Amino acid sequence: MLPAGVAAGHPATVDAGIAVLEAGGSAADAAVAASLASCVAETVMTGLLGGGHAIYFDAEAGRTWNLDCFVAAPGLGGEWREPELEFLPVPFGEELVHYAIGPASCAVPGLPAGLAALWERFGRLPWAELVGPALALAREGVLFPPAHAACLEMLAPVMTMNEGAEIYSPGGRLLAAGDLLRQPGLERALRIVAEEGALSVYSGTLAQALLELLRDRGGTITQEDLASYEPRWDEPVEAAYQGRRFLTRGGLAGVAETLPRLPGLRGLSERDRVLALVQALGSADGGIGDTTNVVAVDADGSACVLTTSLGLGSGDFLPGLDLHLNSMLGEADLVRGPLRSGARMESMMAPSLALDGDELVLAVGAAGGTRLRTALATVVAGVLDEGLEPRPAVERPRVHNAGAVVNAEPGIDDDALRELEGRGQTVRRWPERHHYFGGVSLVTPRGAAGDPRRSGSARLLREES
Repeated sequence: MLPAGVAAGHPATVDAGIAVLEAGGSAADAAVAASLASCVAETVMTGLLGGGHAIYFDAEAGRTWNLDCFVAAPGLGGEWREPELEFLPVPFGEELVHYAIGPASCAVPGLPAGLAALWERFGRLPWAELVGPALALAREGVLFPPAHAACLEMLAPVMTMNEGAEIYSPGGRLLAAGDLLRQPGLERALRIVAEEGALSVYSGTLAQALLELLRDRGGTITQEDLASYEPRWDEPVEAAYQGRRFLTRGGLAGVAETLPRLPGLRGLSERDRVLALVQALGSADGGIGDTTNVVAVDADGSACVLTTSLGLGSGDFLPGLDLHLNSMLGEADLVRGPLRSGARMESMMAPSLALDGDELVLAVGAAGGTRLRTALATVVAGVLDEGLEPRPAVERPRVHNAGAVVNAEPGIDDDALRELEGRGQTVRRWPERHHYFGGVSLVTPRGAAGDPRRSGSARLLREES
């Protein structure tokens, strides 16, 4: 049985989930409260108008479900038309990535419906109590951590567009690590969420504000799109790994297909471990991947992993409410072929659980776009195969194969990198640990960890002093 606790992408997100667990909340309650808090504390990574995927283990029933609350293509009630996107170059490491943004890049949000579904099916506490921690953060402001400041510096061209300028560059100075992130409009938005419920985004005050902005600025979402959106419960995808049942979701991440291909890593030299990972994980390249992840385990042993994202963000914010629109229709990595009105978009998210027989032994999720699979598989292998403690498994340097270029964090075995170069691959040695390599959060029987690459954090409900 896993210890009760929370791991996530910001200390304030973790604190929100822990407060709910202390009040007797379920894993679903804690995940909802933590996710709402992340929509205040981690707004360079996620937001309420985005989408997500969750996996939930009900300890009493001994059953697991996936929840699809990802974004959907708009256009119901009208003729589908390709969105008129705005293009913005964003420096990412040594590359210049061209992103599609603007109001027409906004897909139908799914996260609010997903939060409501988790609470309605598995929650214990009153809804307003779950909104409370996020509301307090919006009212008081939240410290801006180093990894988020580094991400903001890279994303400043989009984050400071329109209403975002006052949030992320108040007085003309971009927020830096240690500054207070103030989003007064979010307090108003969350008061509406507390009073009307998360479904306000589909049929209430927030829906009206969203449709009004999109009518003014050229978005494609219709009232019918919002009214027809529904989250979907389904069965997880299962794979065998190191004698455990690994439960996740299908889709673009390919984690269920990847883990069984991994050779045994325990006992290998560092050189051989790196070479084995690069070969087994294959290559994947793409954009930035602004995403975050929450893992919550309650005192009964139930667990919820919830991964959410806005994409890059469209650069448009609901006036007076500080809610950033998603940019999923502009995410080239997710648009695989023609879109159909109302259809779910593809996703690389892979919230996951591992069971030894019927006993839950790992709850884990990751952020990172096309690096998500690498980050998740590397950490899972470290825990389930190599027997690492949570923090060393998450903090260990990562290597990611992006086609012709192998990206390596400081500390990756240099003999392995020279071997890869000898095989004709280009190796990019990053000067420091970087959020490019994803952000993993997890809870195991031996503790919990959040990823320092994204200023993540973790706490157990009853940690020894």
